[in-house]
Amino acid sequence: MLNFHLNKNEANYFLPPYEWYNDSIAAWTRNEGLQLINYTPGTLSHADYTTEDLKNYRSSNQIMHSIINYESSHLAGLNGFILLMHIGAGPGRTDKFYSRLPELIKWLKEKKYQLVRIDELLK
Repeated sequence: MLNFHLNKNEANYFLPPYEWYNDSIAAWTRNEGLQLINYTPGTLSHADYTTEDLKNYRSSNQIMHSIINYESSHLAGLNGFILLMHIGAGPGRTDKFYSRLPELIKWLKEKKYQLVRIDELLK
């Protein structure tokens, strides 16, 4: 982590690559003194890395609608949700969902959601 000028005390959480984990990754994370985390399933926010040539491609419009539809169809809405977005989605994806982040944040605030850091959410 020093390559990123972070030390373990500043990065207490670990989201595994591809969001894949098993009991070995969970044990490694625990042994390193980190908290294993993952996104909350139910929306397509995590599909923002997909490109049009993939069968699991989801457009930014589909992703946004999945978030809105989930919120409106569940009693708790998005309370406590961890939405995963790939801000570094590669050049192969021209329809960058992160470009809709201002729209998403505005909508969430209009719905009276508070955006909090992961450490605040998991207290």
